[in-house]
Amino acid sequence: MLKRMLAFISALVVFLGVAFFMTGNAKKTANTKKVPTVGILQLQTHPALDAIHRGVIAGLKEYGYVPGKTVKIDYQNAQGDQSNLKTMSQKFINEDADEVVGIATPAAQSLVSAAGKSTPVILAGITDPSGSGLIKSDAHPGANVTGTSGESPLKSHLDLMRELVPNTKTVGIIYTTSDHGGEYNAKKFAKICKQEGVAYKMYTIANTNDMQTVAEKMASEVDAVYAPQDNGVASAMKTLVSVTNKAKVPVIPAVDTMVKAGGLATLSVDQYQLGKLSGEMAAKVLKGRKTSDYAIKVITKGKMTLNLSAAKKLGITFPASVLKEAKTKGVVYQ
Repeated sequence: MLKRMLAFISALVVFLGVAFFMTGNAKKTANTKKVPTVGILQLQTHPALDAIHRGVIAGLKEYGYVPGKTVKIDYQNAQGDQSNLKTMSQKFINEDADEVVGIATPAAQSLVSAAGKSTPVILAGITDPSGSGLIKSDAHPGANVTGTSGESPLKSHLDLMRELVPNTKTVGIIYTTSDHGGEYNAKKFAKICKQEGVAYKMYTIANTNDMQTVAEKMASEVDAVYAPQDNGVASAMKTLVSVTNKAKVPVIPAVDTMVKAGGLATLSVDQYQLGKLSGEMAAKVLKGRKTSDYAIKVITKGKMTLNLSAAKKLGITFPASVLKEAKTKGVVYQ
């Protein structure tokens, strides 16, 4: 009888101990919120894409997602290697990231391919996302993809070129054959040149190693160069301007970071702000906003950006009105 009583008491103690442990563990789990993981995939390192990346982080922070505290950021940079894009995209999916962000078209395409229809994909400043096959339309992206697009004010770029270099007869337009956004902008700019009666010649590079040779040929055949929003051209911008400056051929690029790297001037969509807007959209998706009916946000307004050092090398004086606009509403690089 005593043995039975002792066995019963022992069993009761064990039961109560297990129950207490499970209840405490359940309360701990209930009080612990899961920190979401955001994968950020960047095609390569260059100032424009780096600015977008910084903007994405700032946008997330603005909505309470602080890296290392309230959100885990897994940042991957493919360094221009296409094979890295696939591996890194799959890494995000394998680690069950709550959403992924693509900086540059190839990065976004790789993420969309890996994510299927489940993991939300946020586009960060992608040119022509529907033409890239990433979404159905800007207004109704569909499925699990949304984000931002930066459309260069191409007509304004041509107008600025003609104002700063009035004797231009032939414009050289250069882009990278593997960059959809660069090709899209280059061909669209060429169409505008044709409409405006401006002669142009198209030049392409397969990668940055081609820039020196192609730039030398181009500089001997044109009066001014247009460098669109193109990752390959942006990465080789210093090589491009080192050649064109010697030939006294000005380069009008698409974005402010390319002006900083030696271009003459532009009306630039702010890459940092573009990234920040993407970060804000990413935060809202984390909070439950559906991507399928979350319209792509397109930014087209540019700010005047000038490079005084480049102008001096080329013997060009900026008109007072252009200089005033850059000083009051834009950026002036010395």
